[in-house]
Amino acid sequence: MTKATPTAQLSDAGVSIWLDDLSRERLASGSLQKLIDEKNVVGVTTNPSIFQAAITSGTDYDAKIAELALQGARVEETIFEITTTDVADACDLFAPIAAATNGVDGRVSIEVDPRLAWDTEGTIAEAKNLYKKVDKDNVHIKIPATLEGLAAITATLGEGISVNVTLIFSLERYRAVIDAFQSGLELAKENGHDLSKIHSVASFFVSRVDSEIDKRLDALGTDEAKALKGKAGVANARLAYQVYEQLFSTERWELLAKAGARTQRPLWASTGVKDPAYPDTLYVTGLAAADVVNTMPEKTLDATFDHGLVTGDTITGTYAESKGVLYALDALGISYNEVVALLESEGLDKFVASWKELLADVEGALATARKAS
Repeated sequence: MTKATPTAQLSDAGVSIWLDDLSRERLASGSLQKLIDEKNVVGVTTNPSIFQAAITSGTDYDAKIAELALQGARVEETIFEITTTDVADACDLFAPIAAATNGVDGRVSIEVDPRLAWDTEGTIAEAKNLYKKVDKDNVHIKIPATLEGLAAITATLGEGISVNVTLIFSLERYRAVIDAFQSGLELAKENGHDLSKIHSVASFFVSRVDSEIDKRLDALGTDEAKALKGKAGVANARLAYQVYEQLFSTERWELLAKAGARTQRPLWASTGVKDPAYPDTLYVTGLAAADVVNTMPEKTLDATFDHGLVTGDTITGTYAESKGVLYALDALGISYNEVVALLESEGLDKFVASWKELLADVEGALATARKAS
């Protein structure tokens, strides 16, 4: 008997492996199908930075941009067309997995325009537009977990649309996200939707927490500070899983579950290790538990497949130790609330910057195509 690969072992431990990347080249070349066949990938996430990199590198989109230029498409229409086409095609690729898992996996995520992160009504309208355009049951619409995003999450779920809530950094905001999710399902039930068909994940970011806190620990420079490096990201995510366990074992949730609702699974995002001093599978093997998703950049997926040491559940039973890490940081004067607020702001700024770069690049490509015609 052949020994199971680390990615297969991770799947057996209850972790759904999703790829944090998508491009026309991945779809056309068969490389995405290969990752499904060989490395246990059962879903895909995208974000504005991923699309900006895909569309502006190489020539895979040139013909489509030229075609849209001839039709007189504006830049936003062009990006909308290109990104929704990639996502719809990826949904088709993952359709067999979605069917086999009753829609739990085989999901493909597409994010609302990041410039709408502070606009509740604009986000709701964009979510509906994306859902209608992609027109696939296994799509997830990504909505940032800003304060303005919470009401949009509830309203979108209330329409029967599956949602990936993104850019969650703090435990307090994560609790608010779960509340918005459950409110959305209550609204969907009132609206007559089949709750068993509505799916959601909550994307809790990991490595960026370490990047910011490690910087502050380095500035302190004490032995005590150095001993805490590389511990905050995993501790924060493990405590998020405790929140998940708590808020999906309430009376409120039981009523929804009886009506067919499925839990909103925690999704570990930002799982590529930024500091080369740390093991390159740190945010994978250290965050294994039942009913979680880990969305990985390909480099992290390859590292996990090659040498990931999967030891089963590495979250349950770690909560006291994880709280100890956050208490120790607080004792050193590192403010958790300040760090997570900064990370949310920086995360949104990064996506908006990527989107603006994409707009500029596609605008240039459209102009070039119009001249050529």
